[in-house]
Amino acid sequence: MSLFHSNSTALQNVADDLTLPQFLIDNAARHPTRPERPRDVPCLVDDESSREVYFDEMSTRTDALARGMRETWGIGKDDIVAMYAPNHIDYPICLWATHRLGAIVAATSPALTAPELVYQLQIARPSLIIAHISNLSIALEAASTIGLPHTHVIVLDAQKAASPGSLKRESVDEVIERGRAASPIPEIMLRKGEAKKKIAVLCFSSGTTGKPKAVAVSHYNMICNILQTATFLRINENYCPDEEKRFQVGDKCCAVLPFYHIYGLIANLHFTLYAGMTVVVVQKFVHESLLQSIEKRRISHLFLVPPQVVLFCKHPATRNYDLSSVRFCMVAAAPLTAEVTTQMLELMPGIHLGQGYGLTETCAAVSLFPTTSRVGTMGSAGQLVSGTVAKVVKPDGTLAGPGEPGELWVQGGQIAMGYYKNEQATKESFIDGWFRTGDEVIIQNNGDIFITDRIKELIKVKGYQVAPAELEGHLLGHPHVADAGVVGIPDDFSGELPLAFIVLQQQIRKEVALRADVAEEVKRSIAEHVSSAKSHYKWLTGGIVFIDQIPKNASGKILRRMLREHAKTLPREKQPVRARL
Repeated sequence: MSLFHSNSTALQNVADDLTLPQFLIDNAARHPTRPERPRDVPCLVDDESSREVYFDEMSTRTDALARGMRETWGIGKDDIVAMYAPNHIDYPICLWATHRLGAIVAATSPALTAPELVYQLQIARPSLIIAHISNLSIALEAASTIGLPHTHVIVLDAQKAASPGSLKRESVDEVIERGRAASPIPEIMLRKGEAKKKIAVLCFSSGTTGKPKAVAVSHYNMICNILQTATFLRINENYCPDEEKRFQVGDKCCAVLPFYHIYGLIANLHFTLYAGMTVVVVQKFVHESLLQSIEKRRISHLFLVPPQVVLFCKHPATRNYDLSSVRFCMVAAAPLTAEVTTQMLELMPGIHLGQGYGLTETCAAVSLFPTTSRVGTMGSAGQLVSGTVAKVVKPDGTLAGPGEPGELWVQGGQIAMGYYKNEQATKESFIDGWFRTGDEVIIQNNGDIFITDRIKELIKVKGYQVAPAELEGHLLGHPHVADAGVVGIPDDFSGELPLAFIVLQQQIRKEVALRADVAEEVKRSIAEHVSSAKSHYKWLTGGIVFIDQIPKNASGKILRRMLREHAKTLPREKQPVRARL
């Protein structure tokens, strides 16, 4: 049987009787990967206000909020609290306070419209909503729709309200202050193995088709993935001189990934705190603001998604800032091509740069780039993290060996419990301890994983498989291309043809809009950029369409369904590269 195991150090001593705050804040199960955090190193820093939160305040503030939530709304075991907020310095406080009460957090995107939020809240059925002042009106509308009283909606950043008026709601700060005087909370004591069955967070999967499903992530899943990552990355281990280590206590990590998403929640927040780092909380990603923060705060670590990396490489403002403090950059949530990786290394020579891979259903990391290489293998999603087993299943059900493609199935302590209140979907994807990722991969002999693409997203051209991610990465190497998305369109002769949606660089955009001859010349140049480097079945014979923005979800994955729908509305263009080969 061809199973692939992690090449890293074996995973040890994962507690299965602790809640997340007991593990992270109380340090109830001391682990060899955990360094000592000096009391003078802040845990959290608000990027906008520069407010710092140190360990003791982080702990007491969590406890006070839990007391206030219990006293006012009676939040307790297995109740659900919905987080409908952007990144905020109190976001983790709200999360851990909910866990202190034995309750569950439903993490929702702050950008959801009222109908989208209602759909997710109808699955979660929360007893309390923690919103942000910027989306409070939508939260109240959704609460009314699901029958939750407005008194069960509280708000972050209440002081930023332009006109408090009728939208004024109790603030998280007020609940914390009231909670300081409330009675202590009885400690949650889990039995052996209970953490594996106790839901900590409901994270809504980002799938490219259908409506989101709520993934039930246990306390054990989160603790396990933190320790898998720490073990794989050799945190608190003397494997090289201190100055060469990727992670050092007191390093500063910029948290630009959304905390409601599993990548931001585990890697950008919990793992970094566990590793003794300071998390600089950024409420909203704006490229130039991030550049300013890196220079001002001497940020050492970045966790990014590919669209953000593209901005680093392509945005003209990038080179106006001092980025020399950056030592480490992890890229995940979507494939990053060798071309863009090379461009990033030219921008920041000497950094540790590589990719990771994971899904909501795997509670973040399945693979990361190892410490044995400063730069991960070009195009690779890294290697299996500690405590993880994988198999690659061919279309006929047999198992692939090294170098052979197939669907990736994963097994390990990070695999989520299933889809909340969706037994059928759970049965289809969570099978006998394995999770079917739906991603086609090749795993090499040395353990490097290459994600070919989503199986359902592969383009079939005359029987050949074309991976959109490959073409998108190549297109980003063209000087006029700021972003790209590739889909297949039906063709009677070839089955499908690759069609590229292109976002142009700003300097050429105006010329293209004003002059048709310039537009055609740019399209011809882009088409030749592909045809000169790729096999004929990968040429953009389906056409090239200029577009203002490539639709993506919060994790950076291209929403190809939306591009396909857009393609259906377009007249068939005759491209200079279209030919019957």
